[in-house]
Amino acid sequence: MIRVGVDVGGTFTDVILERVRPGTGPDVVVTKVPSTPKDQSEGVVQGILKVCQLAGARPEDIDAVYHGTTVATNMVIERTGARVGMITTRGFRDILHMARHKRPHNFSLQFDVPWQSKPLIRRRDRLPVTERIMPPTGEVAVPLSEDEVKQAAELFAKRGMDAIIIGFLFSFLNNEHELRAKEIIRSVLPDAFVCCSSEVVNTIREYERFSSTAMNAYIGPQTSAYLRKLEGRLREIGLGAHIRIMQSNGGISTVEKSSELPIGLLLSGPAGGVMGGRWTGENCGKENIITIDIGGTSADISVIQGGELRIKNPRDTEVGLLPVLVPMIDIDAIGAGGGSIAYVDRGGAFRVGPRSAGAVPGPACYGMGGTEPTVTDAQVVLGRLDPEQFLGGDIEIDASLSRKAIKTHIADRLGLSVEEAALGILKIVNNNMALAINANSVAKGIDPRNFSLMGFGGAGPLHAVSLAEAIHAKDVISPVQPGITAASGLLVTDLQYESTHSLLIVLNTASDAEYRSINGALERLIAEANRQFDLDGVPQNARRFHRVAECRYVGQGFELRAKMPDGPLTRENVSELIDSFYHEHKKVYGHAFRDQPAELVTLRLVASAAVDTLRLPELERGDRENPPGAVLYTRRTVFDDGRSLDTPRCHRDRLFAGDRIFGPAIVIQHNSTTLIPPHYVAEVMRFGDILIGRHGAEA
Repeated sequence: MIRVGVDVGGTFTDVILERVRPGTGPDVVVTKVPSTPKDQSEGVVQGILKVCQLAGARPEDIDAVYHGTTVATNMVIERTGARVGMITTRGFRDILHMARHKRPHNFSLQFDVPWQSKPLIRRRDRLPVTERIMPPTGEVAVPLSEDEVKQAAELFAKRGMDAIIIGFLFSFLNNEHELRAKEIIRSVLPDAFVCCSSEVVNTIREYERFSSTAMNAYIGPQTSAYLRKLEGRLREIGLGAHIRIMQSNGGISTVEKSSELPIGLLLSGPAGGVMGGRWTGENCGKENIITIDIGGTSADISVIQGGELRIKNPRDTEVGLLPVLVPMIDIDAIGAGGGSIAYVDRGGAFRVGPRSAGAVPGPACYGMGGTEPTVTDAQVVLGRLDPEQFLGGDIEIDASLSRKAIKTHIADRLGLSVEEAALGILKIVNNNMALAINANSVAKGIDPRNFSLMGFGGAGPLHAVSLAEAIHAKDVISPVQPGITAASGLLVTDLQYESTHSLLIVLNTASDAEYRSINGALERLIAEANRQFDLDGVPQNARRFHRVAECRYVGQGFELRAKMPDGPLTRENVSELIDSFYHEHKKVYGHAFRDQPAELVTLRLVASAAVDTLRLPELERGDRENPPGAVLYTRRTVFDDGRSLDTPRCHRDRLFAGDRIFGPAIVIQHNSTTLIPPHYVAEVMRFGDILIGRHGAEA
């Protein structure tokens, strides 16, 4: 069996191939190719062809492809999505404009409100129609005016709209009007991307529901076109395997489902890295991990506590400052990576990022026309990246161009030596990343002193020890294939779907009818998930269902996830659900009120099916100290304290389990470089991961 994972980054596309033959251990081959920003599918196909060549396999031999993409995210950031029209309840066309009446910056007179200054749907394209559904039962108070819906659809057809959304008030209680409106629109605009708010986010809160549906439609046409194009290109090279797409919640989905609900792909790329980080932590016996994925363009930060992913609270799930009510792994991204550009601003301040040189033209050392200094150029100048070893020699770099760029743009302007300027670049970018790590950990009640810092991505292991020192992390992990960790995460991820249904029921005083309503809604969610699993060909015994109740105190603004008891919810076991909510409230906010009633707001079903997980061969035991056979050569390297030291370069393929390397040293491999500063020792784990700690301290 052959499986391939492909993760597209801003600078490189990472590819991993796993082949399992009967009677032999797993065979894993990895590679990187430059990303193709204009059409990501080109880089994906190039990467698959290259990894097949390296593995001695053919595309038609591949059984499954797993893909993480930034197509959807880039559209939102760059505002290059579709032209979207909206049909909504009369009197509520301005919900998307008014939002929650919150000021992003309370005391600023010049703040920008993106949902008003850069709306996904222009006001002239939000058309009201007559209809009304009423709470709390979802009864029809005013029938849907089908003629008005048809007239609106005909107007959208004249305007050449790419996508249409239907968002009616209280459709989460009764969506018959939305579904009928969708039928009418499809009869007029058969080729348009059409979605209902109840299909995208079937939950309470009209602004968030409408905004999420608008986002789904905004990215829908291009995302679905990209996935179809990718599928077609892969078929052209002979690959007939099924294709799975990484989701923001840490699960994978089908091309069909991802095309229908592309909103689930907004954190597709970064989510793979977190999944790979958790898997690496399991291999190293570590459950508490802070992950930082440092690529060419950005650094993505997340926390894994007790081996569990941290899912964002729904009030915090947003992309481009717009609310998106879909489950997302708690990931913070900042503009800091190998391609981040260093400059002196007009005020004379020394800055790094968030602007990036990207894949084209790339850092100055690439010799592709880039003249501004980047973080990668600083690493080259300091002797931490050797030109002949960069990406295994696949990319030629010119160290003199790095020196020239730093001298011209930084050193001469600030009266520094080139080495001092390069150290300054690294100090600034590391400080930016350390502050972001603290915001995702310390500010959320996590003590980094009890966590390992895992740095991956092409640049992660170069920065990891410095970042660990800054945040006082316990130790550092460099995964066995740091530059391919996000792609590896794609091969350890379960097939997963989430669906919701909103109900407003006070649990402490629920009636028999309300219990029947809760259990009936859960049965419908499970039936819907089973229908999707049937389409995917998932056997019954492989299906898993995790039921979640999102609860709050009566009158509270937002909900927390609570665990539901096994079986139907009844008067006898409802206390288990209430206790779970109290416990979660205590954990998140530091207090809970047991004398106050708890209200169920939303039922959430997480349906998953396990896939075969990536397996690595165990390394032979070495148990050596500074093994001379692993050393390629020695070269001068400048470290954070300014000292220039003779530093051996060790090839990672020549290291065995139990080997210990005392710094200073640099471990070289095709897809990344691991820096071991003086006074640190690195130990090779059984699968090839490297654990780095202070010399003399417990690993």
